[in-house]
Amino acid sequence: MSAGTAVQRSLLAGLLLSASIGMVHAEPVRYRFDPTHTFAHFEVVHFNTSTIHGRFGPIQGDATLDRAARKGRVQVEIDTAQVSTGVPPLDARLKEGDMLSVGANPRAYLVAERVEFDDAGRVTALRGEFTMRGTSVPLTLTALRFNCYTSPLLRREVCGGDFEGRLSRSAVGITHSLPFVADTVRLLVQVEAVRDDAQ
Repeated sequence: MSAGTAVQRSLLAGLLLSASIGMVHAEPVRYRFDPTHTFAHFEVVHFNTSTIHGRFGPIQGDATLDRAARKGRVQVEIDTAQVSTGVPPLDARLKEGDMLSVGANPRAYLVAERVEFDDAGRVTALRGEFTMRGTSVPLTLTALRFNCYTSPLLRREVCGGDFEGRLSRSAVGITHSLPFVADTVRLLVQVEAVRDDAQ
């Protein structure tokens, strides 16, 4: 074996060792939701004609991502009183006991213990448990897009995207107006989260 080949192999081994050490010592990174860019929108078909649109937010929460290990955890807290359809009488009706039951259940939660990634380290889906009105159901949110960038304003990394899921409202006890108002609710969640360097 020539001296040049030995040097090349030594360099290659060093690079592989450095990469493996980087993988082993990669730390999970925590991100806190930016309330100015984080909302949960919902859509439900009304009498099989038009679609009712509304949103909750701003939403509180955080995410912990370990891209090297392809693991993560996301926790979300929603103030159910912050529901808005743009129609005040409908908003008031949604807050009543047979609907969102805001008085007895002022918060809804999502805890996703399973975060899926693509080969580039981008989040592709969140799988977890959604709790509303004291009832928990499985929920999957699929990423329509996801990206991370360095904010020129904050000078910190920001990650986020748009996520889509579907929920049966009857599964959490909201059965009013069935079947005239659809049972399936389409969820569209927009989220941006800022890296927490003080973790």
